[in-house]
Amino acid sequence: MPPARTPLDDLRREIDQIDDAIHDLLMRRAAVVERIGAAKGSPGQAVYLRPAREATILRRLMARHSGGFPAQVVVRMWREMITALTRIQGPFAVAVYAPEEKRGFWDIARDHYGSFVPMTAVNTAAAALRAVSDGTATVGVVPYPAEDDNDPWWRFLVSADVNRPRVVARLPFGGRGNARGENRDALAIAVAAHEPTGDDRTLLSIEIGGDLSRGRLKDMLEACGLPPVAFCTWHAHGASSGMSGPSIHLVEIADFVDHADPRLSALVERSGEIPVRVNTVGGYAVPLNLP
Repeated sequence: MPPARTPLDDLRREIDQIDDAIHDLLMRRAAVVERIGAAKGSPGQAVYLRPAREATILRRLMARHSGGFPAQVVVRMWREMITALTRIQGPFAVAVYAPEEKRGFWDIARDHYGSFVPMTAVNTAAAALRAVSDGTATVGVVPYPAEDDNDPWWRFLVSADVNRPRVVARLPFGGRGNARGENRDALAIAVAAHEPTGDDRTLLSIEIGGDLSRGRLKDMLEACGLPPVAFCTWHAHGASSGMSGPSIHLVEIADFVDHADPRLSALVERSGEIPVRVNTVGGYAVPLNLP
């Protein structure tokens, strides 16, 4: 005679049914993604990357999340799923600035882009940018800019070319987890659209060909409705003469700004006779603030 069924057996059977339902929904989601890929046709370089859409999905889920299941784990699960399904639409590989003494960036990249995406460690941030530019990587992960960088990687993104690599995300998006290394954020670089999410930061490169202090530039930005929250400055040097060239500021703006934003034209006009050239270097959705 078979043993009597207990309440615990019923609960385990319910868990099995839930697992089957979750698995069915995952397969259904994958099928929908395949249909989306077919509707888009043959993609260009990484046009299937939608960092803003990904951030919006996770924000919506966190707004409805409740119960004892950790929110950070929900984000990690969805990040794994998002990247896995993105790979259905096209090739996906990540180049990570991760020299031997800075392996924490590898952990941050793995947490965001998943455990099975092809990832390559490179010893310089410039090498990660080259990998994105030449197509050997879809995404490059590099350190968040610091004021004391003598040869900053971000200067290689200063261009008006709409097809250039640009900043598309800030990592970690859903909390640091158990990543190794120093407590420094990273930025993701890709050839992908800079799109608004409702809570964004934009990185502007501002090249100044005359005498304009950072304080005055900050006042000008605020007057044009471009609130700056961070500055980094690099002073170019003449290749042959060694003379100091134009200063280029990387300015983080607490808003979404695209290349056609009228506030950028207003900034150039406000500079008067001082030559000023402004380009968007990209931007990112503000990461989640999870407990």
